[in-house]
Amino acid sequence: MRRVIPDIERLVRVDLRVVSLTIPPQEVITRDNVPARVNAVVLFRVIDPIKSVMEVENHAVATSQIAQTTLRSLLGREDLDTLLAHREDLNEQLREQIARQTTIWGVEVRLVEIKDVEIPEAMQRAMAREAEAERERRAKIINARGELQASEELRQAADTLTVNPASLQLRYLQTLLELGADQNSTVVFPLPLDIVGPFLNNVTHSGGPALTNGATPVRTGS
Repeated sequence: MRRVIPDIERLVRVDLRVVSLTIPPQEVITRDNVPARVNAVVLFRVIDPIKSVMEVENHAVATSQIAQTTLRSLLGREDLDTLLAHREDLNEQLREQIARQTTIWGVEVRLVEIKDVEIPEAMQRAMAREAEAERERRAKIINARGELQASEELRQAADTLTVNPASLQLRYLQTLLELGADQNSTVVFPLPLDIVGPFLNNVTHSGGPALTNGATPVRTGS
């Protein structure tokens, strides 16, 4: 209960609750020359009622004006990627800069949150094309790495089979088993000359045509 002396004192009611203040959309030109429309919300409360009345005419309007100018000034120094990807850091910087101005009015800024960032449609399409190109680049790199690893594994397998010929024969037998499991009626299976060479030479010595340059003899009839 407070008494007011007429004609000397006047009663001013000050709301000490947290106030939500919406900052209207601001036109911003980012550091990389991209136009954008940005709006935000500011949460503040009066912590010193006397200062909020004596130091400023209307603390809510003054806080809104400071928030708008700070929003344009701060975001104009950042590029578009920072504005889109690092909002939390920008929100904290906005809060600190606005609070430095409003503290002398007895106003405490609790939170500043960037709500929406609108950019031109042409820029949105360009960003979509850039993101698509980046995804294709990564896919090609992953595919190339996979082929490189596969070729390395094949080279190691070839070296192993070359050192041990028995492993190569076992691989042939395994391949025949795999083909037989598919129930194929016709199987074409190539054999290297070092395996069938001795057999073909025996045929040649027994009266067949001679082999030339590893060619397989062919008989023709009239």
